[in-house]
Amino acid sequence: MEKYEQILGCLLGTAVADAVGLKREGLSKKRGRKLYGVPPLMPNLILGRGFCSDDTEHTMMVGRALALSQGDPVAFEKIFVGELKRWFVCLPAGVGLGTLRACLKLLLGVSPQRSGVNSAGNGPAMRSALLGIYAETDPQVAQLVRVCTRVTHLDSRAEEGALLVAQASRLTSSGSAQAPVEFLQTSALNIQDQGLKTAIQNAVEHLSRSTDPETFAQEQGWSKGISGFVNQTVPAALYCWAYSPGDFRQAVENAVMLGGDTDSVAAITGAISGANLGAGAIPAEWLSHLAEWPRNQKWMESLAVSLAEPQQISEAVSPPGMRWLATIPRNLAFACVVITLGFRRLLPPY
Repeated sequence: MEKYEQILGCLLGTAVADAVGLKREGLSKKRGRKLYGVPPLMPNLILGRGFCSDDTEHTMMVGRALALSQGDPVAFEKIFVGELKRWFVCLPAGVGLGTLRACLKLLLGVSPQRSGVNSAGNGPAMRSALLGIYAETDPQVAQLVRVCTRVTHLDSRAEEGALLVAQASRLTSSGSAQAPVEFLQTSALNIQDQGLKTAIQNAVEHLSRSTDPETFAQEQGWSKGISGFVNQTVPAALYCWAYSPGDFRQAVENAVMLGGDTDSVAAITGAISGANLGAGAIPAEWLSHLAEWPRNQKWMESLAVSLAEPQQISEAVSPPGMRWLATIPRNLAFACVVITLGFRRLLPPY
């Protein structure tokens, strides 16, 4: 499989999965089913169209920083921080608390080496899959993940979770013969945090018994939904991917149906699945319902080209701009949609 297909699969996989999960974000598993039903699912935030949240936007910013820096960690950090500050002043909706605090510090002039906060949120994990696909070696993956994580999150658990996502996304591109379950089993040996290690080990055990993702989540104590804590988000997403490694739709739908932080869990699942299966595995009907703007599917294809041809950034393969001015009215409209859906949640069925 060409690197372009894997990179595009990661980008589009993040976007469509984010859009499929966004409507149920913050709802318990039970409440989400009562309001919006069961699979088959569609990206349909409003008027039958799907839109993306910060999960996709962060992945796009990471991609642009990678393309411009050609993977140099120092240049990557500088470019990513600049994009992050511009993203923040464009009034994004639903910013995580850890990312919010870090962005405020960056805007106040705090250096990237000191801007991170002590948080084990899933912000770094939701943007790290692309790092795994782009990097040429495992040490480069680890270095880029560390830089990308510590700009906003200093907790070692956030970094370990993000590294797991990046490593999972490169399973196919690295030429590994490991199956997803074998990858998780091997990865668990190197995890330092005991909570994350136990969750991954439990995932391996349940996968060996073909336990479905919903039952796995219940036995982990996550029956109401998956939280934004990295030790829940990452194992849940990895489980949904490893349970259906050859079926993009099923992996994402299983992630969404777990409830809770559905957009982030689905986005990470979609990123890993799309990276390993390629863009061709993403359902065409999901892509056709994605109405994301100003960074649409064509924009993502252009970014994928610049990342797949990093040897020399020329006019032909330079990454597309983030189009921040157009993002401001988009975010205001998006916020209105989110508020409207919030009021809808106050109504039955309960």
